[in-house]
Amino acid sequence: MTQDYYEILGVSKNASQDELKRAYRQLARKLHPDTNQDDPQTEEEFKKVTLAYEVLSNPESRRRYDMFGPEAIRGSGAQGTGSTMGDGFFGAGGLGDVFEAFFGSSPFGGGFGSQSRSRGPQKGPDAEARLTISFEEAVFGVHKELSVKLPVGCPKCSGTGAAPGTSPVTCSSCGGSGEIRKVRQSILGQMVTASQCPQCVGTGEMIASPCSECRGDGRVTQERTFTVEVPAGVDSGATLRLNNRGPSGIRGGPNGDLYVHLSVTPHNEFQRDGYDLIREVRIPMTQAAFGGQLEVASLDSQELINIAPGTQSGKSYRIKDRGVPHINSRSRGDLIVYLVVETPTKMSREEEEVLSQFAKLRGEEPLAQAESIRSKIRSAFR
Repeated sequence: MTQDYYEILGVSKNASQDELKRAYRQLARKLHPDTNQDDPQTEEEFKKVTLAYEVLSNPESRRRYDMFGPEAIRGSGAQGTGSTMGDGFFGAGGLGDVFEAFFGSSPFGGGFGSQSRSRGPQKGPDAEARLTISFEEAVFGVHKELSVKLPVGCPKCSGTGAAPGTSPVTCSSCGGSGEIRKVRQSILGQMVTASQCPQCVGTGEMIASPCSECRGDGRVTQERTFTVEVPAGVDSGATLRLNNRGPSGIRGGPNGDLYVHLSVTPHNEFQRDGYDLIREVRIPMTQAAFGGQLEVASLDSQELINIAPGTQSGKSYRIKDRGVPHINSRSRGDLIVYLVVETPTKMSREEEEVLSQFAKLRGEEPLAQAESIRSKIRSAFR
């Protein structure tokens, strides 16, 4: 009995086009032949899912299917094999084009018109490094040197991996193509899958006489120094990508990329909140009481803020455009200043007398001293 196409995709009969597309994406990724090469059953399920989506995603074929079932669309070639499929329901591009429309590549190899992998040396892997910069360098940007040990082309063999005076030979496993192809028969016709040749690692060539310096790899490890351009506004955890600055590929392959993870050292006075800078400024209680203009340093300038008489601790002031620059923009965050009013902890006798006189003028009684309270308690129990 033919399985229902809606059931195959796991959707209801009134599913929208977006729901159909989402269901197909999830199932196609799960059943992709390249990730299930040793499971023929999964391959068949993948074909059923793709066929179901192709039928239901077309309004006309979906209408006929809903009215008459799978038999209504058999004549179009959707379930045919061999040559009937190429000009049938899936269109001239074949089933591979359906998959490419979603994922950018076809799992069917050359059997359905897809492009084969490019032969030759493969690109080198990516590498990671960590770079520590100061708070100010993160805010305003900096050009910083970074030294890292990476595989580079062997100077003795010029990256070929072959001993001087010799040359690589054609790989006997893949015939120089750099890939191994497998042809399978299915209800939809021939399906060809291609994978990198494990013998030559995709290069299509073998090294008969390896270089003594790199042992046929075409690479040696050396310390390289780069100048990293850190843009203004970055923060800890940001990652910069240096294209083609990573490890060299084996046997002359192009370089991979280098990912630089940034770590920013804390500042003694400033903290960061997104693109805003925050700092505390301490002033004596006398200045807070009288008020006036207070000069405050930002990271790159001196700013004046007006302190109102009687200002209390915790009062905040926002200074526009004195914060962190936005990445790749001319705008900046703000500087937020929090006041901390300091009460004197040690006073001379003269200062105490003046302050006591000030308290009397305001009608403020001083708090009882701790020793006096203890003496009163002892007297009460005598």
